[in-house]
Amino acid sequence: MKNELSEYEKLAVASIHQWKNPQIGWFGKAMEVVNWPLEKAGDLITDVKGVDWVIEKTIGGLVSLLNDFAHWTVRPNAIYEEYQKSGFDHIKTSRDIFSLDLEDADRVNGWLGAKYKTIASTEGAAAGFVGLPGIPPDIVALITLNQRAIGEYATYYGFDISSQHERLFALNILGLASSPNDAAKQVAMAQLVRIAQDVAKKKVWRDIEKHSFVKIIKIIASSLSIRLTKAKLAQIVPVTGAVVGAGFNAYYTDKVCNAAFYLYRERFLAEKYGENIIEETVKPAENFEADYDE
Repeated sequence: MKNELSEYEKLAVASIHQWKNPQIGWFGKAMEVVNWPLEKAGDLITDVKGVDWVIEKTIGGLVSLLNDFAHWTVRPNAIYEEYQKSGFDHIKTSRDIFSLDLEDADRVNGWLGAKYKTIASTEGAAAGFVGLPGIPPDIVALITLNQRAIGEYATYYGFDISSQHERLFALNILGLASSPNDAAKQVAMAQLVRIAQDVAKKKVWRDIEKHSFVKIIKIIASSLSIRLTKAKLAQIVPVTGAVVGAGFNAYYTDKVCNAAFYLYRERFLAEKYGENIIEETVKPAENFEADYDE
């Protein structure tokens, strides 16, 4: 473990803390005004008896499978080869990545976010033209795409996405990005801080009992599916549907990629310099059963 951050890494820590504690600008406030009627319209539809149940059983029930599928498509060896092509011949395993300066890791995966935002925008526009019937497959595609993006970020920064705690971490990133308010963001961030600190402290992770793990996944999946459905309901509006579909998918993917970018970089630095690098915007969660709202 190195003792001192490089100048680049010091600036990175400052930018991570700033991202965790943002100042809402005029654009963010304007978006809150624009989104309010759309959110209320979504509430009216999802408040109809039985609608939430259908969403949970169809989209929500797929989230765990999508999580596994998306991560299976990430090829760690291809990423290690990319490091090797960039001049880092010694990168053969995930642990080797922690020997690098953060600047090196950032440079190798520099276009990752742009790639996923472009794909999300294209897919969202196509689904938007279809309207209401296009929402469920659109959300499935959006979740799969973003889970894969998270998996790539994790791998580029040296983390094994096949482990149980990394799966939970990835799902909580999706939850953070979909959070409709500050309280929901704090719930997701508390989970993320807890997992990140446990890993950085090298705590022995006793696998969560299978039924408890499934329960936790279902809670996050249920809230995520309902939140995204509410957000996508604006696509049923004629003419504007494709614009909203493309815009929301790019917007959501941007939030996911930004969260993955900052959080995995923070964890990368914590692996090198110790868990104190992890800035506690909120206190770590006491357990992994997040009280997610919708």
